[in-house]
Amino acid sequence: MIQTIDDLAQGAVLLPPDQRFALAQRILASVEPQGHAAIDAAWAAEIRERIGRYDSGETPGIPASEVFAELDERFAQ
Repeated sequence: MIQTIDDLAQGAVLLPPDQRFALAQRILASVEPQGHAAIDAAWAAEIRERIGRYDSGETPGIPASEVFAELDERFAQ
């Protein structure tokens, strides 16, 4: 039986990358608040709609450098 977090971490890093990833997902899922199906479905629909608008050219992309420059400017004030 693993008794400490350090022991657990030492054992976990010996796992293959895909198993470490699966373990991390399980641990995160155990502490995340429970979702609501209706809210999750609404967000999934919104995401599909936004991707569709981007893919069709209706919504242009903005380079990350511009986004971060604008945020820097806003927070500098």
